[in-house]
Amino acid sequence: MRFYFLLVIPFFLAINLSCSVDVKKVPLPIELPKVFSKTGSNPLIQKWWQVFNDNQLNQLMEQALSHNFSLRSAFNRVEQARSIAKKIGAPLIPTVDANFNVSRKMTDALSTDGFSLGLIASYEVDLWGRIRANLHAAELDFHVVEEDLQTIAISLTAEIANSWYRLIEQRQQLILLKQQISISDNQNEILKLRFRASQATAADVFQQQQLLENINGNKITVIATIKVLEHQLAVLLGETPATINLPTTNQFPVIPALPQTGLTTDFIQRRPDLRKAYFKVQAADQRIAAAIADRFPKISLAAGIDTSSPNLQSLFNNWLATLAGNLVLPLIDGNRRIAEVERNQAVAKEALNNYATFLLKALQETEDALIQQQQQQQLVESLNKQLQLSKQATEQIKLRYMNGAETFLRVLTISLSQQSLERDKLLAQRQLIEYHIALYRALSGAFLVTTNFMENESLVIN
Repeated sequence: MRFYFLLVIPFFLAINLSCSVDVKKVPLPIELPKVFSKTGSNPLIQKWWQVFNDNQLNQLMEQALSHNFSLRSAFNRVEQARSIAKKIGAPLIPTVDANFNVSRKMTDALSTDGFSLGLIASYEVDLWGRIRANLHAAELDFHVVEEDLQTIAISLTAEIANSWYRLIEQRQQLILLKQQISISDNQNEILKLRFRASQATAADVFQQQQLLENINGNKITVIATIKVLEHQLAVLLGETPATINLPTTNQFPVIPALPQTGLTTDFIQRRPDLRKAYFKVQAADQRIAAAIADRFPKISLAAGIDTSSPNLQSLFNNWLATLAGNLVLPLIDGNRRIAEVERNQAVAKEALNNYATFLLKALQETEDALIQQQQQQQLVESLNKQLQLSKQATEQIKLRYMNGAETFLRVLTISLSQQSLERDKLLAQRQLIEYHIALYRALSGAFLVTTNFMENESLVIN
């Protein structure tokens, strides 16, 4: 009898394995171009930020990927999704409970002891694949959260790179403003001497002093921006703003060549946000299957074996085994199950439309970054030429002013133009770097090893 009871569990499992709902592949909801409009020569790498050859940026990235609290929270969500999948898959294994009771009956004349031991196994036969479909959906939800984690990591690295190079740009702006203040201060002193010699007017002096104060005002703003960017980087690195010690570099990196954009099919399989949307469509399809299966009868099996005896010695001598089946057939439910099927079908359609939207946006992000990078490069070259011409014009106009052939207003105007060009050049260089970052972000794939992080609480990057 005990032998037959032990055969019940493998029998349950055999029934379960025969009831499987396959996860279907999702065809592309839109037609994609084969390649992007432009490509480069640099191969794509997982640690995309290394293309800038900036050791200090690399150090910031490693620290953020180990200590950023938003990223750690995302890992916690991955752990939750994994546990949920385990919980939903639990009904695929029979439930076995054991009980052991000891009792004593006492009368005036005597006392009687009683011992009982029993095992009971229960199981719902997944005849229509409902449990299996729900398990597949939960596993796909787990992959959704995993891909969401990868997306957060890519966004984090892009935000750090942008903040870092904005900080460098502001540091260069501060150096430039100090130089402009020094030059304007010298011009102010010269103008005062010319005023005393009746070679300049009081209005000229006032205008030069106003220019000097304007540069000082810009300096104050830049100093505040530098502090804000330092605080922002501190939070991204998982540190308090007051204790952060950032590298002191103030030089932009060499702009790397364009990366190989490759085929759009490879791009789709690589981007975690697109994979996330794809898994959502598959999960929704599995939930439709589960909702349909819920309309069919449910079969539950139970098996038990127990024994009782007045003493422990003979407890295991007399066993009694039972096997029972239960059939539940839905009859009237007010169309609740039909409504649930329809709801899941609508959710699946929504997920598919969202997938199409994400595909289009991903293509747009890449194409936008390609055109912006190309045009920004031309703008930087144009600003370099403009600045060179402005410096030549400034020297000529200043010389003509000293000889009395130009008014001071013309000198002031050309000086303001040159100073603005110098600042615009720095801004354009930083924007060019940001467009490169946007392009690598658009093309980037997953680079975190989630299992190692959850086991060791530290990120491992391939």
